[in-house]
Amino acid sequence: MRILVTGATGYVGSHLVPALLAQGYKVRCLVRSRGKLRPFGWASQVEVVEGDLENSEAVRAALKGVNSAFYLVHSLSTRDFERRDALIAEQFGWIARQQRVKQIVYLSGLGDERERLSLHLRSRHETGRRLRVGGVPVLEFRSAVIIGSGSLSFEMVRYLTERLPVMICPRWVRTQLQPIAISDVIAYLTAALKLPPTDEIVEIGSPDVADYLAMMRYYAEMKGLRRFMVVVPVFMPELASYWVGLVTPLPASVARPLIEGLRNDLLVLRHEPALRLFPEIRPMSWRRAMLRTVKGYGLEGNPEGFWQTVGGDWERVGMHWEQGRIVEIRKRSVAADAETVFSVVSRPGGEIGWLYADSLWQLRGLLDALIGGVGMRRGRLDRPLKVGDAVDFWRVEAVEPPKLLRLKAEMKLPGEAWLQFRIVPKSENESVLVQTAVFEPLGLLGLFYWYALLPLHALIFSGLCNAIAERAEGLKVRKNLVRARS
Repeated sequence: MRILVTGATGYVGSHLVPALLAQGYKVRCLVRSRGKLRPFGWASQVEVVEGDLENSEAVRAALKGVNSAFYLVHSLSTRDFERRDALIAEQFGWIARQQRVKQIVYLSGLGDERERLSLHLRSRHETGRRLRVGGVPVLEFRSAVIIGSGSLSFEMVRYLTERLPVMICPRWVRTQLQPIAISDVIAYLTAALKLPPTDEIVEIGSPDVADYLAMMRYYAEMKGLRRFMVVVPVFMPELASYWVGLVTPLPASVARPLIEGLRNDLLVLRHEPALRLFPEIRPMSWRRAMLRTVKGYGLEGNPEGFWQTVGGDWERVGMHWEQGRIVEIRKRSVAADAETVFSVVSRPGGEIGWLYADSLWQLRGLLDALIGGVGMRRGRLDRPLKVGDAVDFWRVEAVEPPKLLRLKAEMKLPGEAWLQFRIVPKSENESVLVQTAVFEPLGLLGLFYWYALLPLHALIFSGLCNAIAERAEGLKVRKNLVRARS
């Protein structure tokens, strides 16, 4: 069965595609540019059609030979998004009928249509109606806040709570809603493909009710942060969106429609369709979903896995924020094969020392020991590194010869830190070394720590990346000389 996914590079789409592939479906993605798929490890396993949803020919090519199509797009940050979304949804519905698509699955937003909904929610509901004009059955899921690392709503909770010890909160933080875990959303979407063609609206959410204030307080509790929050009886969506844009990495243009949507309670009013069509799915509580996200998103294999995307990010060399973490990526071409580069990468620290500024690494270990940390545990067994091995004040978290080594810091820090080396073979005698330093700050102290040491980190990590490349190239030259003599 061939499935089309629109919005595959978005938050939900990027989680849905690997789930579909794991279940054996053939997946086709409609994207504006093939390059947007590069950060995702599944990119090579899908068919790609390049084009915009406004381009009828691109939509026609994408829907050709497709059994079902997922419609996971909306234009939050574009001007006149309500009109644009309605037009492209109607065109999509008509072309789906022409191409004999059996089912459209659409993810919309909760909201009682008997109330005066925000422009954003009205547009989401209207999109569902426009998708139906061609006559293809549309299974429309409606959800509120999706909880998971990378979700815009959850990231707003994370950044506001991390960065503001004292908050004067507008009344939208008390709007009642039923959040849902990203893993439960994916469970519903994939289960939809096992039904006969269905035209219905299905409201989904956690079994318990929350609001943004409760979510921020619970997040602070899990992270051990003391936060003082006062709610004032004003709504202020425009001012709040600018404030979110200033305090967090989320743009104000995206935050505003999300906040506007909180004029209304976002509750599951009709439970029957979800229970009837998907009796095997029981969404987890919002607290469990947040705990899973905060405590588990760094683990490989977790649907909220941080490293599933950052490890393959080729476009964003330099420093940026991702899922509450500061990510600093360096890339260097190396005139040596992957095995040779990995032989250098896999020998950091210990008795050999670090290839660049080893005295500074030792000084950092000494300072850590003075404040009660593990310090510089010199020495290691004379064998290849394994997961769990100690390397000075690092612990090996992942190792995949000859392509990956990831270390997690165990020194005392106002946050958590990782250092990852990924080697990508280009040819028999050329590789690309991708060095990624990641820091998850804990509150304002963590932010101050990172930015205060930014010049020193830039010097050390840049020098380390270059030193690894030069050492590997030297080893390769010596190997070639030995081979030539023999």
